[in-house]
Amino acid sequence: MTKPELHQRNRHRAGYDFPALIRVSPELAVFVAPNVAGAPSIDFADPAAVMALNRALLKQAYGLEHWEIPPGFLCPPIPGRAEYIHRVADLLTEDSGAPPRGDGVRVLDVGVGANCVYPIIGRGEYGWSFVGCDVDASALACAERIVGSNPLLAGVELRLQPSPDNIFRDVVRSSETFAACLCNPPFYASAAQAQEAARRKWRGLGRDVPGRTPPSNFGGRGTELWCEGGEGLFARRMIDESVEFRERIVWFSILISKESTLTGVERALTRAGAITRRVLPLAPGHKRGRIVAWTFLDERARRRRG
Repeated sequence: MTKPELHQRNRHRAGYDFPALIRVSPELAVFVAPNVAGAPSIDFADPAAVMALNRALLKQAYGLEHWEIPPGFLCPPIPGRAEYIHRVADLLTEDSGAPPRGDGVRVLDVGVGANCVYPIIGRGEYGWSFVGCDVDASALACAERIVGSNPLLAGVELRLQPSPDNIFRDVVRSSETFAACLCNPPFYASAAQAQEAARRKWRGLGRDVPGRTPPSNFGGRGTELWCEGGEGLFARRMIDESVEFRERIVWFSILISKESTLTGVERALTRAGAITRRVLPLAPGHKRGRIVAWTFLDERARRRRG
């Protein structure tokens, strides 16, 4: 089924071609069956099926040969992650006149996670080079295995963020600059909130079992899902710290899931002195979100940097 709400350059706009996906990744076949409309699909409540679909999508669309993440880590929906990459490319296009491509475009992925999905898509679509950072050493170890086993990812460097109180400090080095940074923050303020969100999903699927903690079809654990203050406090911390790096990162951006978070984010951007800001809507699935992007550089300075 076509998804016209997705970006025109999003390879997943035409929907999932399951026969083609099975040809490139035969192990997906055991999870594919007709849905209520009679069309081939998978059970999106099954984490193993979601993992197999992602592996097939990454291989078919971006040529990724090896992609494995341990059970429990976040296994994100690929079309939505691709949407973020294309929206960032549009931001950079404002300053360069065309979507910039190649290793010279350096992007920082804050919270790269075990799945390394943003660098995979950014490399596959535009050839950008990436620095991915994370506070979870075990997630980084998994991402390192993905990078090391795929020639496509030769332009990806991974760094441990040693302090959970910092976002850019201890990661961005004094001698380097980035065209953009992107971030999927922990959306929830507590583990209980994350579990309740998973329960709501399962309730909607008619799968909720009283007294049982529901699994998440897309996985996720600890720092991937929640932090003190949730996405609102994380975003405000990121904005406050971005002032220190205003000359070294051209466009800052973060994914926000709740519209109610935007008021606090807008106030923080005003306080920080951001020159230009954007709120870019996303509609990759049933859950709507938006990218908030900002810069401290005027158009002339951005064009010079591009």
